[in-house]
Amino acid sequence: MKRNLLMWDETLFRDPEVFEIDYVPEQFNHRDAQMQELAFQIRPGLRGVRPQNTICRGLPGTGKTTSVKKIFAEIEEATKKLVPVYINCQIDNTKFAIFSQIYRRITGHLPPASGTSFKQVFDAIARHLQREEQVLLVALDDANYLLYENEINQVLYPLLRSHETYPGVRIGVIAIVSDMSVSLQSEVDARVASVFRPTEIYFPPYSEGEIRAILEERVIQGLYPNVLRREMLDLVVEQTMKSGDLRVGIDLLKRATLNAEKAARRSIEREDICKAYEVSRYLHLAYSIRALKAEEKKVLGRIAEMSIRDQEMNAGDVYRFVKEKVGVSYTKYYEMVRKFDAMRLLNLHYRQGRGRTRLISLRYDPKRVLEQLGLEQTAAS
Repeated sequence: MKRNLLMWDETLFRDPEVFEIDYVPEQFNHRDAQMQELAFQIRPGLRGVRPQNTICRGLPGTGKTTSVKKIFAEIEEATKKLVPVYINCQIDNTKFAIFSQIYRRITGHLPPASGTSFKQVFDAIARHLQREEQVLLVALDDANYLLYENEINQVLYPLLRSHETYPGVRIGVIAIVSDMSVSLQSEVDARVASVFRPTEIYFPPYSEGEIRAILEERVIQGLYPNVLRREMLDLVVEQTMKSGDLRVGIDLLKRATLNAEKAARRSIEREDICKAYEVSRYLHLAYSIRALKAEEKKVLGRIAEMSIRDQEMNAGDVYRFVKEKVGVSYTKYYEMVRKFDAMRLLNLHYRQGRGRTRLISLRYDPKRVLEQLGLEQTAAS
């Protein structure tokens, strides 16, 4: 009799790493034009000249980060004269945090935690570049988070105007932007705009055929043969298209496989995929919440609590409720609400009537938001 049940020490994964969101595939297809354009912008840096500033723009899950990481890996193999530094602005979104990461990439260690000023950190970076005659290339991934935190000018100004204080220092910037409502060029102030002048590279959403090919490749690399049948892959592709984000499909494959393993099955069934989709479809929400500060999470939690009772809420009433629970000032509260709006966590809009009433409505089911905040808290503790 053929055994169909998975033994406790067996797995369906050939290589689970393939389904991690930050995995950079060996074979990276469907982005040749963008990669060529990016390489062209960077090429001056290989000759000791400042690379062209670039904005990689497109919806989440369109290959922007992977394209930059692939090219950075090639640079590191080819030369020591051009130093690429990748920064995740969801994690490091203050001027000091970003320049500390650049300092670490250049020196091999972070600057001292206390008693070090920004000027000292930047001075050490610039003098190293002068001494070694190296060109610096900084990729700011999810640069829109620097806008939400009002840090974009403070970060770009020293990078782009460093040559004025340190002759011979050459720094180029790649900004990766996933928020299509954001135009970085028009958001930066005049003193930054005059030296930024980026070329924009657009990353369109993947077509259904491209999504199928990418997911199929991951399945071949990451799962054993016959674990995912053709019709089950069709279902994964269909649900990925529904979400509009390739990362949802990759996460869905991982979770569906884990569900099948838990049920001790040797292949993935429809119920494994449907159950996994209930979690994977909220990937954007999970990532967004992860990027919030502790106080912002508390405020979002209070808004979600209030939203259970009333889907469309008066901003003033929300503030009174939040203030009572969190004790935050109105200015700070309003800054947070504007940030949540920019991050697509809620809608901030006006109702015309006697005077203009500002209204708040969550973009997600409030129970899901609270659940996700709870998961974050559990992970942190």
